[in-house]
Amino acid sequence: MGSKMADEHVEEALKKTRKPAWKDPKRYKWLLSPALPVIGIAAMTAYAIAPKKLRALAWTGPLLVHGVIPALDRWLGEDASNPPEDAMQALEEDPYYNWITKAFIPSQYVMTLLGTWLATRDNVPMADRLGLAISVGALNGIAIVTGHELGHKHERHNRIAAMLALAPTFYTHFAVEHNFGHHKRVATPEDPASSRMGESFWKFLPRTVIGGVKSAIDIETQRLARKGKSFWSVDNELLQGWAITAGFMGTITLICGPRAIPFLLVQGAYGASLLEVVNYIEHYGLLRQKNAQGKYERTRPEHSWNSNYQVTNLVLYQLQRHSDHHAYPARSFQALRHFAEAPQLPGGYASMLLPAYMPQLWFEIMDRRVIEHYQGDFSKINFDPERREALIAKYGDWAKTLGGNAHPSLTDQTVGETPKQSDETTAAASL
Repeated sequence: MGSKMADEHVEEALKKTRKPAWKDPKRYKWLLSPALPVIGIAAMTAYAIAPKKLRALAWTGPLLVHGVIPALDRWLGEDASNPPEDAMQALEEDPYYNWITKAFIPSQYVMTLLGTWLATRDNVPMADRLGLAISVGALNGIAIVTGHELGHKHERHNRIAAMLALAPTFYTHFAVEHNFGHHKRVATPEDPASSRMGESFWKFLPRTVIGGVKSAIDIETQRLARKGKSFWSVDNELLQGWAITAGFMGTITLICGPRAIPFLLVQGAYGASLLEVVNYIEHYGLLRQKNAQGKYERTRPEHSWNSNYQVTNLVLYQLQRHSDHHAYPARSFQALRHFAEAPQLPGGYASMLLPAYMPQLWFEIMDRRVIEHYQGDFSKINFDPERREALIAKYGDWAKTLGGNAHPSLTDQTVGETPKQSDETTAAASL
């Protein structure tokens, strides 16, 4: 009897000292992202019922992206908390998070079909058609982040789901170029998806779009060649993605008529531009340095602009924790960590979109941050070659006060050896 009571006392004491299992406090908040196209469907349904009274609902997408989400970010603030190390494996293995990501896609397609049908009806004002196209494009632009998350998984079903998410913006090549091009060359002059200090978004846009397509074609051609196959093989992921896009566009055109074609092109262009403006923000002016052998250093937290504003984190699957994503490309969104030492943006990604569209405002906000990040050492900055000397002349005296190398006769940056892939990216490329 005494022994049993002693055992009970020991067990009770252990219970009091035992650390409770960690639970993700944002587990159900992640549903905000797949809820966005549902909100879009509700807004378009209301517009369909009373188009004359509720015309503003045609512009729901840009209002959410450029207004509501940034405002909520400012109101609710930042979240710099990280999951504990002993919870990481359980987080990664929990299928709930993968299903959340995939849940975006069905409602994304319903929203796209509904928006196209509404915009192709007779007597719809041109302003409303444009608003519907931008709204559909905004949600399909956010879907690119869904495709990004799924595209980093190695399983075939996740890769196909990524292409489905990317198809409405005609950007299925992103699943190839981003994983095996951008992650290898990030924060170097060779990367079309890394913006340079002094380069406006409007100058960056054609460079990244054209460069991204060319890079994807080169990557897939080389991958197939290593397997002894031609570019026109059925195993070509670019051709698979383009076939899905053609099927998507053809099906909606059959349902809604030829008027659907310009609508789909406009919404797709806007959605893709949202991806590229985020690309522009993520690595602006940041540069990986070379070692004595002329090879680029490994990607580190300081090579990405980060942010921790809560709502954008929830909507974009913590894409703002970009440094951890580049360190561990296969790491799932729910397990991404905040690095205090990484360069931080003054607002969430959603808040930075409009400034990025306005070059002078963007330069005023970001150029000094880049220089401060490198403590005034211009040799460490990824400059737009055409504006490099002008920027050195503009900021040289101020940069010297930071203790850096701000001499205007610094040699121009040159294109160096293509960086090696990270271990995770190399492994994925072999699949």
